[in-house]
Amino acid sequence: MRFGALLEPPAERPQDVVGLAELMEELGYDVVTLSDHPYWPERLDTLALLSAIVARTTRITVLPNLLNLPLRPPAVVARTAATLDILSGGRFELGLGTGAQQMWDAVVAEGGPRRTAGQSIEALEEAVHVIRALWTSKTDVEFQGEHYRLDGAKPGPAPLHEMGIWFGAYQPRLLRLTGTLGDGWIPSSPFFPPEALPAANQIIDEAALAAGRSPEDVRRGYNIEGTFGTGTGFLQGPPAVWAEQLAEVTLNHRIDTYFLYRAESAEVLRRFAAEVAPAVRDLVAQG
Repeated sequence: MRFGALLEPPAERPQDVVGLAELMEELGYDVVTLSDHPYWPERLDTLALLSAIVARTTRITVLPNLLNLPLRPPAVVARTAATLDILSGGRFELGLGTGAQQMWDAVVAEGGPRRTAGQSIEALEEAVHVIRALWTSKTDVEFQGEHYRLDGAKPGPAPLHEMGIWFGAYQPRLLRLTGTLGDGWIPSSPFFPPEALPAANQIIDEAALAAGRSPEDVRRGYNIEGTFGTGTGFLQGPPAVWAEQLAEVTLNHRIDTYFLYRAESAEVLRRFAAEVAPAVRDLVAQG
């Protein structure tokens, strides 16, 4: 099991996020992630900020959660991700998103394409082929798709390790693509509660098997949002309740990586690391 947090990158506090990432490494977290909304000027650039985090940490895995593909050409993503992996000593993983449908006006305003939901999934599939080819090919790369084309692009640099590509997926078509091509899946609990996980897992598993893969080839992540308090519902109680609920999700739905959603408080990061993560590991080990 792995535990991490999805940090927010506010432009007015550029050092806060880096400091929280350093704290996470000190507290024993496994992964630090950042969301990506390049059309919002109140946010720092995700990849530039991740490079600063890579430079200030030595152990923790770094992951965008998830890169906005319509505003990031896949050839550039491939080379940037490989560079960060090399600089970090093999600690970078790549998360890709199709772009939220409600944000297309902002994407177009930045010079990006306007795509339907179906087109955005097609573009994501093409992008994965482009990225992996540039990472692994021994010859110049040719690719002719509907959304992306390479005409003899030079491959490289190669990542230092076999880098995983994670998807954010909710609808059946993108869940099937996750099972067919993805190395990891990251839904978010505010939009995708635990009761939605079984059906989604089944779609991913069936797609993986149809593609000649094992369902275990796809790691299962979860952005989780909650409050330490006395409320009821999912992650709305004291740390012991969080631990019981997350262990149940892991045992029943095979989630192996948790990210605290929009974590902005050092106090919350400390409490989760001390009182929740180890308890979840213990409960899962007990079955």
